[in-house]
Amino acid sequence: MQRAPVTWVIDPDDPRAPPQEIWDQMSPEERQRIVDALPSEFEASEACPPEGDFHFNAKVAVRDTLGGYFQRLGRRVYLACELPVYYPDERMFAPDLIAVLDVEIKERTTWTVASEGKGLDLALEILWSGSAKKDLEDNVARYAALGISEYFVFDRKRLRLRGYRLPAGGRRYQPLMPQEGRLASSVLGLELGIEGDRLRFYHGLAPLPETGELLARLGSMVGDLETRIDEAERLADEAERRADEAERRADAEKERAEDERLRAEGEKLRADDNARRLAEALAEIERLKRERG
Repeated sequence: MQRAPVTWVIDPDDPRAPPQEIWDQMSPEERQRIVDALPSEFEASEACPPEGDFHFNAKVAVRDTLGGYFQRLGRRVYLACELPVYYPDERMFAPDLIAVLDVEIKERTTWTVASEGKGLDLALEILWSGSAKKDLEDNVARYAALGISEYFVFDRKRLRLRGYRLPAGGRRYQPLMPQEGRLASSVLGLELGIEGDRLRFYHGLAPLPETGELLARLGSMVGDLETRIDEAERLADEAERRADEAERRADAEKERAEDERLRAEGEKLRADDNARRLAEALAEIERLKRERG
């Protein structure tokens, strides 16, 4: 007997993934239909209003810094900024940054927990001109209830950093206590701190380089390399010039030696000719003497 398809209608005014028990009854095709239908864009009223460069640049810097770090380590950590997240039968939300460990790294339009088979490991919000109550009260309760292991809030305007972690089996966050001004993230294996007006990540004592710093460092390395190449080319040209001069001197010396050899041979030939003529003259004198005698 063929199973009747399970239906789930997405409310455009309150889009949600189906409850887990309904999801479990769906066929792969029905699940994919739901994932494809869940909106990946939302009205500004559904999230904080745009906050300009102070907000945008900070979250992108965090994503790029962490993305580069984990890529260099060869570790699979999915990172995204303001990606719509759908937990089963929960209202959609989109943190400034999410991190999920040990999952496939690919481009996504949403993170649908039932489809991915895993919820978020970490969420981070950057507070500039948005709602402090949302980030520091509402999200603290909501993210903990959803089981997100760690939650951080960087208040860039006031230069404050807060962190929360779920205890094992708990559903209420415990605030993280700073150590020497930094908060430790067990999820990332890194420490978070504020440097100037920026959120920085640290591995041990060393800060993770940001993209701009890596580009500047790379540019400096390229400049140094170009300088070394220019110097090597100059030295090679100088060595080639000296070799050419030495070769010319050797050729000149060889020519002079050949001239000397030719002159010596000429002198020897002339000396031999003179000796021959002298011997002939002496022989003629002797002959004449004998004829007279």
